[in-house]
Amino acid sequence: MKACVKNILRAICAVVVSPTVLLYRLQAGMIGTDNAFPGWSQLFSLIPGRTGVYLRHAFYRCSLRRCDDDSCVSFGTIFSHPNASIGRTAYIGNYCSIGDVEIAEDVLIASHVSIMNGCRQHGLERLDVPVREQVGHYENVTIGRDTWIGERATIAASVGKHCVVGAGSLVLTPLPDYSVAVGVPAKIIRDRRELASDADQSHATPCVAQTAESAL
Repeated sequence: MKACVKNILRAICAVVVSPTVLLYRLQAGMIGTDNAFPGWSQLFSLIPGRTGVYLRHAFYRCSLRRCDDDSCVSFGTIFSHPNASIGRTAYIGNYCSIGDVEIAEDVLIASHVSIMNGCRQHGLERLDVPVREQVGHYENVTIGRDTWIGERATIAASVGKHCVVGAGSLVLTPLPDYSVAVGVPAKIIRDRRELASDADQSHATPCVAQTAESAL
């Protein structure tokens, strides 16, 4: 029943945003998609509540490279590039800033997180040319499946699958799968598989003790 209601709401929102999508595509045809898209993302970011979540989803289904079912983009969050993608059941909190980033399924992103395309978007080598005019390098950044990024983290490199990035951390180099990383710059402090192993052992210990007790 719940899934049916969601599908109906999505269909209604798709109809509601269709004139806006048409205007966006007309504008994109005149000034280019990269120039047209950010303004519309900013506009849709200002719609509050669940209504905003559904309307943003409907718009991004038509404007982003990919926006899967059951993904959630919260209030105040903007995308700077239409080539970004959002995987199934991914959640993005309030007031995030997302670049040309691939977000996989089951990702959790807390509020006020910034995900950019690397640290070399502006050249610094020449002193006779303003920084804004120097050629930079944009890196492909991906956020792997089942990764959790804490509040106010800044991500400038890819993050693997099943990772945890602590609140306020600054990720400058790629993180491998299962990393738990914190700090500025972020450093890996744990492997999530170790946490899972510790949890299994803690659950297993009472069973072993009970078996030993029953044998006495």
